[in-house]
Amino acid sequence: MIVVTGAAGFIGSVMVAKLNELGFKNIVIVDDFTSEKKEKNYRNLSYEIRIDRDIFLKWAELNAEKIDFIFHLGARTDTTEFDYAVFQKLNVNFSKQIWQLCSKHNIGLVYASSAATYGDGEQGYDDDLSLISSLKPLNPYGQSKQEFDLWALQQEAKPDFWYGLKFFNVYGFNEYHKGRMASVVFHGFNQIKDEGKVRLFRSHKEGYADGFQLRDFIYVKDLVNVMVFLMNEKPKSDIYNLGTGKARAFYDLASATFAALNKEPKIEFIDIPIDIRDKYQYFTQAKMDKLHSQGGYKQPFFSLEEGVKDYVQNYLLKL
Repeated sequence: MIVVTGAAGFIGSVMVAKLNELGFKNIVIVDDFTSEKKEKNYRNLSYEIRIDRDIFLKWAELNAEKIDFIFHLGARTDTTEFDYAVFQKLNVNFSKQIWQLCSKHNIGLVYASSAATYGDGEQGYDDDLSLISSLKPLNPYGQSKQEFDLWALQQEAKPDFWYGLKFFNVYGFNEYHKGRMASVVFHGFNQIKDEGKVRLFRSHKEGYADGFQLRDFIYVKDLVNVMVFLMNEKPKSDIYNLGTGKARAFYDLASATFAALNKEPKIEFIDIPIDIRDKYQYFTQAKMDKLHSQGGYKQPFFSLEEGVKDYVQNYLLKL
């Protein structure tokens, strides 16, 4: 039996869909299912049991011998929320309890960390474990992911197989409910549809042109492919970066969205909101050597243009 937490959300629902595609039906989906706007993310998925997040741990202790693997993808991900207590409950404490469950019952675990742990990138984007304690996240979300990574590394009791994945900028289908936190592809598509143009952030940092802030964008299909690989192949347990290893500009992302719609780019620039301006990352790029060499993952990733085209033409245009 495979458990997926955050199964009503963006990455979690795509993870369940991937498992279904591979023939898995013995799945337990876990989330706060009170949000009606997320219902269509899991409406057509195949699973055995749906469990509310608040009672999952009690259920899991009673049924641990049936659980083979847990994908812990549920988290509070709002980088504009600055009350740390909001993240402490779900991103830290709940994650600790899942880790302890997996350690006690020899259950394999993949959990979602984040590139937000790298802060402004002054320490680079290297997933070498010796560097993790020196990272300085810029916001409470990143701090919560960093706190759990450090806690996990300090534990003597560990799951037989465990993988912490530092997700970089993920885009793709089933993110429609994320509002402000949805990807530029999603927002750009809707701006093009409604107004014929895309708005990107101006640069407020010397050395970066407007719209040329750089991110490592990874398509959600690549993300779930890696997670399935880790479950099946069980390479060395570790914390791994999960991006493409190639930084691209938001301008490139917007241009690819126009190209997927066979339209000429029309882009205008707006100021970065004050509440996130001093916490805004201008460059991220995953160092991917460890996943490829130690982890043994060799499958190529979607290019930015390929991923955006697939997302726009096969999902957004069909909404």
